[in-house]
Amino acid sequence: MNSIERLRATYSFETVDHLYRTDFYIWSEALERWKSEGMPQGAEANDLFGYDQQVKVSANLSGWCEPPFVPATEEIVLESGDDYDIVRDNAGRTLKCFKGRRHGFMPTYLKHAVTCRKDWEENVSPLLSPETPERLRMIRERAQVLAGAHSEGLWLVQNIIGGYMYLRALVGPVEICYMVVDDPDLVHSMMRRWFELADSISKELQRHVEFDELFLGEDICYNHGLLISPEMVREFLFPYYRRLKENMQARQKRRLFFHIDTDGNVNEALPLYRREIGVDAMSPFEIAAGNDVLSIAREHPDLVISGGIDKRVLAAGPPEIDAYLEGLIPAMVARGGYIPTCDHGVPDNVSFESYMHYRKRMMDLDHL
Repeated sequence: MNSIERLRATYSFETVDHLYRTDFYIWSEALERWKSEGMPQGAEANDLFGYDQQVKVSANLSGWCEPPFVPATEEIVLESGDDYDIVRDNAGRTLKCFKGRRHGFMPTYLKHAVTCRKDWEENVSPLLSPETPERLRMIRERAQVLAGAHSEGLWLVQNIIGGYMYLRALVGPVEICYMVVDDPDLVHSMMRRWFELADSISKELQRHVEFDELFLGEDICYNHGLLISPEMVREFLFPYYRRLKENMQARQKRRLFFHIDTDGNVNEALPLYRREIGVDAMSPFEIAAGNDVLSIAREHPDLVISGGIDKRVLAAGPPEIDAYLEGLIPAMVARGGYIPTCDHGVPDNVSFESYMHYRKRMMDLDHL
């Protein structure tokens, strides 16, 4: 069984020779640490860590953590102190962050791009137009890459910034909770633009390829559940998701799997997304946020689950890694539909020795 066959079988809950082997990602700081701990230089990750071949190819035109502005906005340092920088980032936000440690630390957001209707209409909405020549050129170029991957039978992903992540990036996590009450028409205007852009890009790419997966970067949960109410989700997100999913599926014969990425505790979000818009897959199931992968697997037997390997256990060392994997992996192998990865990026408190031990034990356990 090769990697693409293994991945397709996983999504369809068919028998696999072993679980699909990959990881969410590894912090660059962790890789730097591992170099000092003896990680071979120049080694391919697939060979070193026993990963499957990377067979997912993403469109990468519709944003992920930030909206896909065209033309892109340049990140600028507005002020530099001894231990902090004030930065205007590529989402138009002004933020204060630790000097030299942007990754892995939450900045303080001082201002977002949309504070009122005037900001949206004059400054931000034009950057999200589906019709600008530069964006159309980017779509044509990416369509050629995807067409080549499609001809090789690879797994094609239309990855898009989720509606909540998009609104939060434009308006702010606190401010959006006020705006849905104070100016719901403005929120719907922003979401109509989200839909128009996502659907327009998808339609043009689908002239050349069929996608396997619609993947939204949502990040709508924290350690106690949803960051906005279910009623807000239903009003401001789901109508646009439903239309996009239906339009994309109608333009192709191949089944389109719908995947949501969210950090935090999913116990409230998962039933909502499953029941009302038919989500097929979810990731990364952060264990520190209170997610229980085995319980979720039992409650949602046809949900494709990706993630669920506790990053804290990876940092704790081999005995803890062994106990954790032995309690999780055999049951998930028997269930199917599971891609084990760290429950977010592998951080730099994980040693090279511990990560290599994790990979070896995983490969001992990930098959019947």
